[in-house]
Amino acid sequence: MFRRLIFEDSAALFTIAAFITAATIYVTLGWRTLRMKRPEVERFESLPFATQTPAARHESE
Repeated sequence: MFRRLIFEDSAALFTIAAFITAATIYVTLGWRTLRMKRPEVERFESLPFATQTPAARHESE
């Protein structure tokens, strides 16, 4: 009945490894985002639309 308790340590190890992996991804993406140069930010801002939207045209006037 209690044979599954043997795997408790390995389950904790996998949980910690998954947390460290996820945290590393989020920290890396955040770091890269903070270090972006202005032209790159402007390029990413307009990615979803190939042409200017009416709201974007209105703001630039």
